[in-house]
Amino acid sequence: MPLKIGMVSLGCSKNLVDSEVMLGMLRDGGMQIVSDAAQADVIIVNTCGFIDSAKQESIDTILEMAELKKTGKLKKLLVTGCLVQRYLKELKEQLPEVDGFMGVSEYARLTEVINEMLSGERPACVSQGQRFLKQKRALITPSFSAYVKISDGCDNRCTYCAIPLIRGRYVSRPYADIVNECKALAEEGVSEITLIAQDTSRYGSDFEGGQLLLTRLMHEISMIEGVHWLRVLYCYPDTVNEELLTEIRDNPKICKYLDLPLQHIDDELLKRMNRRGTSAQIEQLLSKCRQYGITTRTTMIVGFPGETQAQFEKLLSFVKRARFDRLGAFTYSPEENTPAASMPDQIDEETKTRRLDQLMLLQQAISLEKNEERIGSVCEVLVEGFEDGAYTARSMAESPESDGVIRLTAAKPLTPGQYIKAKITGCDAYDLSAEAVE
Repeated sequence: MPLKIGMVSLGCSKNLVDSEVMLGMLRDGGMQIVSDAAQADVIIVNTCGFIDSAKQESIDTILEMAELKKTGKLKKLLVTGCLVQRYLKELKEQLPEVDGFMGVSEYARLTEVINEMLSGERPACVSQGQRFLKQKRALITPSFSAYVKISDGCDNRCTYCAIPLIRGRYVSRPYADIVNECKALAEEGVSEITLIAQDTSRYGSDFEGGQLLLTRLMHEISMIEGVHWLRVLYCYPDTVNEELLTEIRDNPKICKYLDLPLQHIDDELLKRMNRRGTSAQIEQLLSKCRQYGITTRTTMIVGFPGETQAQFEKLLSFVKRARFDRLGAFTYSPEENTPAASMPDQIDEETKTRRLDQLMLLQQAISLEKNEERIGSVCEVLVEGFEDGAYTARSMAESPESDGVIRLTAAKPLTPGQYIKAKITGCDAYDLSAEAVE
């Protein structure tokens, strides 16, 4: 009987890709992947260690899975990912329920580590080694949609962020490897590809010559037969150039969608965060995005050390002007060994929460207005599934998982992965309703 492996993947889409690489390795090694954790002989929890809430979710999930040693078939529990990379010593001491630990650069040793656990050892390995494995992934995402990671690590050194401490320096993935993986995914029926990294728009800057190669990469991937939609997430405003914006605007396969994690608009705070670029450059970029008809998404931080009420109100005023199609926000969370954690003028939790609520209420109203403006329009949508009496779908303006959905009615049966034309008929603040028109 093949060994049965269960996987719980936490955190971001970049972590999800790592989970898919591991699952592909285990599948190719003759092991059986099971979706029901209670049936697994070995469970892998791939953790996130980005902010406090993510760390807590990781710990809670580890403890929940450990209970299956008492109630299920579980023999061994392996914990991998960012939390291990950052807190191996503490996890080994505080989680005796866990049988093995593996950091983000050790996935090539996965089968070996599992065998060590099964033989009674308690392996624990963390290094800054190989970033990209040439391994066919086992997709966790729907069969028609996949994420493709184009780089790892980060050199931006934002003062609030622990990613460089976890993932190390910025490393672009080899160009040909990315294109070849996209070709292989398309051959397997993947029609929507989303490019991800900590900093996608910096892709290629660490190669010889130091050129930004994202535009060229996207153009080449868009030429692959079978690729219908191509999307890019996590672009930094200072490396989004005219060439990239023009390619997004003019290439019919590239989603007219730009994800720009801005974090704030006040120049003083941007400097304290060690963010590149200025408020004037950000405003200019957003103006160009509107001019080119590009949907914009961003993320903001409230309650960063020293953020005054006036600076917060400046952020609110900016959000009112910018009218982002999508906006997420979170309260500042002090992370160990980051410069911001020891900055003076830390903001109390009550003030942070109040500011977050105020910002999200403002964005909720903007989002509703933006959705109302779409009523009556016709757009191409990707059918994702069927639930509660309606199909679920997305247009180019909705990124998988992070944005709202379109609830779709149709006279004829539809199939997940199908692209059709739909007319928007209604909305709420985050989701839309539509009817198929073909």
